[in-house]
Amino acid sequence: MKVATCAAVALATLAGITSGGCGGNGKPEAEAPPSAQVEHEEDGAVVQVDHPEQFPTTAAVEHDAVSKLIVTGVVNPDVARTVPVVTLASGRVVEVRARLGDSVKKGQLLLRVRSDDVSSGYSDYRKAVADELLAHQQLDRAKDLFSHGAIAQSELEAAVDTEADAKTVLDTTTEHLRLLGNDPDHETNMVDIVAPVSGVITDQEVTQGSSIQSFAANPFTVSDLSYVWVVCDVFENDLPEVRLGQTAEIRLNAYPDRVIKGTISNIGAVLDPSIRTAKVRIEVENPGLMRVGMFATATFYGLKKEVHAAVPADAVLHLHDRNWVFVPDANNRFRRAEIVAGDMLPDSMQEVLSGLTPGQRVVAHALTLQNAADNE
Repeated sequence: MKVATCAAVALATLAGITSGGCGGNGKPEAEAPPSAQVEHEEDGAVVQVDHPEQFPTTAAVEHDAVSKLIVTGVVNPDVARTVPVVTLASGRVVEVRARLGDSVKKGQLLLRVRSDDVSSGYSDYRKAVADELLAHQQLDRAKDLFSHGAIAQSELEAAVDTEADAKTVLDTTTEHLRLLGNDPDHETNMVDIVAPVSGVITDQEVTQGSSIQSFAANPFTVSDLSYVWVVCDVFENDLPEVRLGQTAEIRLNAYPDRVIKGTISNIGAVLDPSIRTAKVRIEVENPGLMRVGMFATATFYGLKKEVHAAVPADAVLHLHDRNWVFVPDANNRFRRAEIVAGDMLPDSMQEVLSGLTPGQRVVAHALTLQNAADNE
């Protein structure tokens, strides 16, 4: 009985302490603002909150900008600065001194070829030298005999003609050897093929031990990449926005923060029938970053003015490689809307190219609302 009485007293005391703690004068919970309650709607782009005042909004302002067109392109070598390495000699490659992608200087040895054409050329050259020497000696003898009246004028003229023919053949065989890449005074059956200009090897068609047929293929192609082309595809409806001589801003995918200036030098006269685009060629001075085959974007600025929206940079949420803002909706809800962001503006403002109009209200701190939604 005493045990039961003590237990009752203890429970009553504990109840009194609990009641006093909840109903005392200190009320820190009552003074703190209510926590944000965020509810997810069936539509993943919509969130509902109990206290929307905790997420202040701001109005998008007007921003005057010139029209611009952004297109994609690829870096290509300048055809006028691309030189094929050619040889007139057929044969087998015995030594390769350069490879695809190497930088070479004019006159640098690229490969050596063992050629039967050269051997045949030297044989013709030696025969031509002997024939010319014999014809010259016969001419000297004919002149001496003619001076003593031993031969007729016609025989002297025949000797002069024979010597001239022999000299012509010698000159021809000498030039043939030089065209093959050999020196007539240094006989060899090898042909040294050198770089015709300084640049980068952008194509290679030979390997060690392969055969070469004269004019059948170019062993190498050397390109001067100090100037390159960026070839872009511009849709038919956007062609009025580009013109010859117009300046373009080039951004490489590999270096998106680096802006390189270029000039439009050609607008294709034929459209691609499948995607309705024309090739636009931009000539660019290569600062050393541009490599053949790189992807790039080109921005063309037009002459007409456009009005875009602008919002604080904190109002833009970068999510899944896209840009979003939260727009107030009815019944304490916010809807996430996708936008196309433009350039960063002064005072931490973000240009909005599409998806938002001036005067439209958005949540000033989009990341705060997104974090609150993610934590629910």
